[in-house]
Amino acid sequence: MSGNRFSGRTALVTGAGTGIGRAVALAFAAEGARVVVAGRSGAPLDETVALVAQAGGTAVAEVADVARAADVRALVRAAVDRFGALDVAVNNAGVFRGAPLADLTEDEWHSLLDINVTGVFLALQAEIRQMRTQPGGGAIVNLASNLGRHKQVPNTVAYAATKAAVASLTRGAALEYIADGVRINAVSPGSSDTTMSLRPGESEAQRAVRMKDRSPLGRVSSTEEVAQAVLYLASDAAAALVGTDLVIDGGAAL
Repeated sequence: MSGNRFSGRTALVTGAGTGIGRAVALAFAAEGARVVVAGRSGAPLDETVALVAQAGGTAVAEVADVARAADVRALVRAAVDRFGALDVAVNNAGVFRGAPLADLTEDEWHSLLDINVTGVFLALQAEIRQMRTQPGGGAIVNLASNLGRHKQVPNTVAYAATKAAVASLTRGAALEYIADGVRINAVSPGSSDTTMSLRPGESEAQRAVRMKDRSPLGRVSSTEEVAQAVLYLASDAAAALVGTDLVIDGGAAL
């Protein structure tokens, strides 16, 4: 354990079996939160729970598909039933499909929409409905991207469109529900230390060489760096931040 910013609070993290979601779950647990980790596959979630436990934290796993409204409602109920409230929610679950727009299949397009956009929409609905009933409200952080609202890259047009939609959902929902005590913001990572940022057949070493030229920072962001941005937005220190979109991309979108 490394701190107590979220001691006594419950945090829900979707897409928590790997990558940024796992790093976010570990970071919340290290700051005292009771963490509900969610995703479509049980085994990776169990690994996240085990890592949290090894570090002295508390976490439970819930299998859920964010593209299914019933799953998302059940997920929020499970968090409240287990820990009594839902104080923080991080809507991280997402998929990437890279292809020129004219070559993207209809199934790939619907997969992007279902998970990246509808999944965030359904999660926001369920989380807001719960949080606005709580005396202390709650904080929600959506994972958008530096692609979409902030920059465009060839062969990522469809993905960027879904992440621009997440940014718009964030701003609109933030305005609608801050009066109810529900504070909503977004983090927009660029290339980070996950498999999603690797090109087909590319090694991490090759990516590192590529990023020396592609990013002003000269490297990808670590998942821990993205996680700390999420924790900041969810914390009391960010109480005046409403509808903020915090870009974590080493200056790539400048």
